[in-house]
Amino acid sequence: MSWLKKIMLCGLVSATITSCDDTPKHPDTIARGVIDISADESFKPIIEEQLQVFDSSFPEAKITVHYKPEAECFNDYFNKKARIILVTRQLSKAEKEICDQQKIFPTSEALAGDGIAVVVNNNSADTALDMQSLNGILTGVYKTKYTVVFDNQASSTVRYITDSVLKGNKLGSNVFAAKSNKEVIDYVAKNPGAIGFVGMSYVYANEDTSQSGTFIKDVKVVALKNEKDGEFYKPYQAYVALKSYPLTRKLFYINAESYHGLGTGFANFLGSYRGQLIFLHAHFFPLKEQITIREAKVNNQ
Repeated sequence: MSWLKKIMLCGLVSATITSCDDTPKHPDTIARGVIDISADESFKPIIEEQLQVFDSSFPEAKITVHYKPEAECFNDYFNKKARIILVTRQLSKAEKEICDQQKIFPTSEALAGDGIAVVVNNNSADTALDMQSLNGILTGVYKTKYTVVFDNQASSTVRYITDSVLKGNKLGSNVFAAKSNKEVIDYVAKNPGAIGFVGMSYVYANEDTSQSGTFIKDVKVVALKNEKDGEFYKPYQAYVALKSYPLTRKLFYINAESYHGLGTGFANFLGSYRGQLIFLHAHFFPLKEQITIREAKVNNQ
């Protein structure tokens, strides 16, 4: 074999080896594949809307979302049952140390602003509450005895209320947990002595009804007092954006992927212009797009 043929043969073998090394090592990409993710159940309506558009845009991608209490979402993340989770807080210091131990290199970002809505029966006289009264209801010492209903004892809503409203006080014996945000709404609608706490998206009328943009009629949405300006606010989009409504929080994604997989693709979509527009139309406040809020005066004449 001549020296030229030897060089050509070596080049062919080298090219073959390089080609094998370039073969994708992962079964999914940002636009195709199959994965399971976990999401806080209080965000189910908006995540379902996002998935509908994502699926139509990327027909080769299949994302199965498991809606759970927030604590279970984090369990799925660390047990490697879900590469990406959608929750209302960032990783804690202790959780970041677990990531280091497990060689997980998380990425996370806030996607949208949200609020926790307080709902009462349509026959209830309490349609506006200050934070002291709300604290009394939650601890069972308020003048009116309420049955307080949450979606789940391990939910983000319970955690937020415990940390941000009670601030060290314990929930009263009058507090119970249903199985979902929808069940909280249903229970309060049927029981005059009940008060419920749900994700904001559950109290808005569906987009396909004539009531679009208004609150549902099954229950009353309570106005809460902002202690700084003394005004009462309901969980409208602008009041969440300005944090005038007292019970505001954020939706985060936490991603464990170390490559550009389908979880990364979905996270990118949620932060893209289209994903942020879906949040906006669903009454959330987009945090990845610049939104201008202007004051308007209503002329009643």
